[in-house]
Amino acid sequence: MKYFEFLNKSVTPYHTVETLKALFNAKSDKNTRFFERGGALIAVRIPKQICSDSQFRIALAHTDFPTLKITPNPDRAAAGIQTLHPEIYGSPIYTSWLDRDLGYAGLLAYEMNGTVQTKLFRGNKFVRIPQLAVHLNRGVNQEGLKVNPQTDLNALWTASIGTKFTDILQQEVPQGGKLLDFDVQLFDAQPAQFGGLENEWIYSGRLDNLSSCHAIAEAFAAGQPLEKDFQVAAFFNNEEVGSETREGAAGNFLKSVLESVSSLVCSELASVLSSSLALSIDMAHAEHPNFVQKHEPNHAPILGEGVVLKINSQKRYASDVFSSARFKLLCEQNNIPYQTFVMRNDMPCGSTVGPTISASLGIPTVDIGEPMLSMHSIREMTDVRDHEKMTLLLRAFWK
Repeated sequence: MKYFEFLNKSVTPYHTVETLKALFNAKSDKNTRFFERGGALIAVRIPKQICSDSQFRIALAHTDFPTLKITPNPDRAAAGIQTLHPEIYGSPIYTSWLDRDLGYAGLLAYEMNGTVQTKLFRGNKFVRIPQLAVHLNRGVNQEGLKVNPQTDLNALWTASIGTKFTDILQQEVPQGGKLLDFDVQLFDAQPAQFGGLENEWIYSGRLDNLSSCHAIAEAFAAGQPLEKDFQVAAFFNNEEVGSETREGAAGNFLKSVLESVSSLVCSELASVLSSSLALSIDMAHAEHPNFVQKHEPNHAPILGEGVVLKINSQKRYASDVFSSARFKLLCEQNNIPYQTFVMRNDMPCGSTVGPTISASLGIPTVDIGEPMLSMHSIREMTDVRDHEKMTLLLRAFWK
């Protein structure tokens, strides 16, 4: 599946899982097993021979992204317009959601013949959150735009007062079914596109962390069974809100999968994991040409100059001297350039699924990612060359 097609189709975690499955199924083999849990997916390729010293080579990413989720009772009306009230998911940049063509999509749960069933849903209409005109907000350019997430992010969706959003969703339920619940969110409807004089950049929504998901999936799908090591691709939901869910990295999903396949190995799972390696792949902050002062000198990744190794002494990243050394050796052996990111001491550092997985499973883990700009904006920016290098790195990891 082509990269832009993957980005454009993956508008919710549930849709991301479907596009991942389609990518895998196009190149599936009898040695690969899939495990699905809502917006999370794990793929495991069994080696040719299973030995007492078999190890796991694991790549981790997340399927979710900051967004605006439609509340259970979202209908609001004012000034002759019906609006949808959202709830904030993660930490989006609020202003980036204004004056955009927004789609809505998600998962519908409905009753059919006495059982609960689900259906993926993507609406064919667009909504919008307009800004207040400058004539009514004279200080906006001098003082900056301030957005109240409770009152300023209602999405305008129809002039038909009295229309219920749940009635529209009910129309998407198969005949004879009754809508019970839904998990629907807004998304940037503008397709991914190239940018820059030589098409070296990518502009798209949801690059954090769909870029990592795509690189992992492409490399995994192109691989073959190894002689004795397991290849594992794990895609978790809910990273943007702390991972402590049944679909998140703090849940038991990955551990239960590894336990089920490790029964084929004579050694204890803990022993196998301690000698294995996990790559936690999430996006990294590239140096911004307009805000170079926001970066730690000598640790500011540049777009187009390679995969980023992320290090934090407070352990917001899982990288340590042992896992970082193994990552650097992998890069050097395969002529793949890498950069190093460290956050400034006077700014807090974000985190990833890496520390959670490393601590809970006891597996050496290194945090890496592609450099990007506008992280958590509705529209983000990466470099084509970095995505290619990340995919090459993963292929080398699994060969």
